[in-house]
Amino acid sequence: MTENDLLNTLALQHVTNIGDITAKKLIAYCGSAEEVFKEKKRNLLKIEGIGSVIINDLFEMSHHKAAEKELHFIKSNNIVCLYFDEEDYPEKLKHCVDGPVLLFQSGSINLKNQHIISIVGTRKITTQGIAFCEMLLEQLVPYNPIIVSGFAYGTDITAHKAALKHDLQTIGCLAHGLNQIYPKVHKKYVADIEKNGGFYTDFWSGDTFDKNNFLKRNRVIAGLSEATIVIESAERGGSLVTADIANSYNRDVFAVPGRITDSQSIGCNNLIKYQKAQMLTNPLDIPYVLNWQLETDVTPSIQKQLFVELDEQEKIIYNYLKENNKQQLDTIAINCGMPIFKIAGILLNMELKGVVRPLPGKLFELI
Repeated sequence: MTENDLLNTLALQHVTNIGDITAKKLIAYCGSAEEVFKEKKRNLLKIEGIGSVIINDLFEMSHHKAAEKELHFIKSNNIVCLYFDEEDYPEKLKHCVDGPVLLFQSGSINLKNQHIISIVGTRKITTQGIAFCEMLLEQLVPYNPIIVSGFAYGTDITAHKAALKHDLQTIGCLAHGLNQIYPKVHKKYVADIEKNGGFYTDFWSGDTFDKNNFLKRNRVIAGLSEATIVIESAERGGSLVTADIANSYNRDVFAVPGRITDSQSIGCNNLIKYQKAQMLTNPLDIPYVLNWQLETDVTPSIQKQLFVELDEQEKIIYNYLKENNKQQLDTIAINCGMPIFKIAGILLNMELKGVVRPLPGKLFELI
């Protein structure tokens, strides 16, 4: 977008009571943010949800003055601005009705041809939660996913650090402008994240830091991703809000179950109980459900390295498929005497090792 387009879009954002949904309505009706400010008031009043209060505020000069100040900050700090109707705007976020009109970016984010998942959870993550998060990303490395989280304490920073450890691109979604970092103790991770990913926010540099910003930020976390994974959560918490938003976007949600006596597992157990999330016990459930395929140049090296390392359950399935050729998932489960959810995880592990491959219709065959 041009500098003039950006200036007018910023000015539109600055108008009180004009959120992302209303801003998109106005832009769609008028053709651009600039044309909104040129349109006659009586025509704007024809738009559903636009009343005299908004109209009178819209033409205040203060909005363009504030926009000029923010534009100066953006240019001075080499911030990338992504407009909701342009090609470089995150594709999945385009399909969210309340996705940001403008998304501000720092770092070296590259979303092209990438799997994207969000990992969220409690700020009081347990040692078990940390271990599962690290195991999850370690086993997903061959699929090279982008890991999205909120850069907060606990689960968020655990996910970002695990992604960096395994050289996976990671994106931190911030609840404030790019002129600051919260929490300050995480500032030491900024350079590494920007080198292999970066940060997104739809907040201005002058926005007041407020706890409600975190809830607004969560729609970006959920909207960017194919799926949201809740590692741990108390009975209430921001990660459950993110899960609800992901469900509203018709995205997959996974939750890691825990003991009923563990306070940081209540939220995840409830998501599963009320069928708001799929139970996640095996990291390889993720590529199976999301239908991820390994890159063709990755499979041979994995096959050569791991083919002979089949455990007892994998050998049972291997021998069954060897005798019966390609078979459906349900049939394999019945004849191998294992529940379907367990068979699915084992088959994914065997696919990762280059032993089996999935076919249409939930069929599997040996390679």
